[in-house]
Amino acid sequence: MKALRKLRLDRIWWLVTPGNPLKGSPSRDYPARLAGAARVARHPRIVVSGLEAAIGTTFTVDTLRWLVRHAPRVRFVWLMGADSLAGFHRWRDWTEIAASLPIAVADRPRATRAALVSPAARRLARWRLPERDASGLAARRPPALVFLSGPRVELSSSGLRASLRERSS
Repeated sequence: MKALRKLRLDRIWWLVTPGNPLKGSPSRDYPARLAGAARVARHPRIVVSGLEAAIGTTFTVDTLRWLVRHAPRVRFVWLMGADSLAGFHRWRDWTEIAASLPIAVADRPRATRAALVSPAARRLARWRLPERDASGLAARRPPALVFLSGPRVELSSSGLRASLRERSS
């Protein structure tokens, strides 16, 4: 909800990936993860999507290329957690991602420092906007980055998967 408000977004598309390439093989419990994300989202402007599975990719850069090609008039913002920014420099073509869309980073518990000193954050530092300018991020030409501080959300995809495993056993 904080990102919707601070960034003045029309909606958030929560893309549930079929598998994280940095974490190994695709998840076998993908339908359960989609359903779990939908239970957590419970907001009319948050849409949980299996787009990556539908278009056959697990790489963010490929997903974004597809979105920009198929919805050229939409002003997208890439929203990630601070924990993801800490390892962003390991993502496939991360500099292309940063050059394609403005990026909003939501602070996460125990991830603030690692995110802000990460190789990607250092490389993007000159395009970092003050948080007070977050509402105009979608209109910014990339690269552009804003770090959203405030109450940190404990929720993570790893936590959702662990919760689903506990329920099924």
